[in-house]
Amino acid sequence: MFRLLFVLFLIVPLVEIFFLIQVGQVIGAGWTIFLVVATAVIGAFLLRLQGFQTLRRAQNTMQRGQLPATEMLEGLCLLVSGALLLTPGFVTDTMGFLLLIPPVRQLLIAQMLKNSQFIFSGRGAGFYGQSHYSPRRDEHIIDGEVVDDDDPRHLR
Repeated sequence: MFRLLFVLFLIVPLVEIFFLIQVGQVIGAGWTIFLVVATAVIGAFLLRLQGFQTLRRAQNTMQRGQLPATEMLEGLCLLVSGALLLTPGFVTDTMGFLLLIPPVRQLLIAQMLKNSQFIFSGRGAGFYGQSHYSPRRDEHIIDGEVVDDDDPRHLR
């Protein structure tokens, strides 16, 4: 964990600064700043579009009575993509834009599911010691209706 934090907070900014300086020497400081801002704006626009598409797919999946596990993981990838796109720099922007490409994102999700240990059930998803699909059925479900006693329509 320490190594990951070390990379995130020390190495990544140093790499970004290096590339910003290199690009700035070639095209100038003004154009470099413009490119950094433009990639953030374009990325935010694309992120918004894909976020709404993922939300719509999750709602459709839930309407079919299924757990939107893939859509939740896509939402997580889009969240990371947004953070990377809003971080100034070309390396993080490249990684953020890669996560906006659906086939790349789906490949990453497939790898996450393959290498992790998730149990998906009708009630939610959790992290457990084994990797398998485990649907739970509750045979003791009671349908009911809530009536608000303070509602004047029910005070007859």
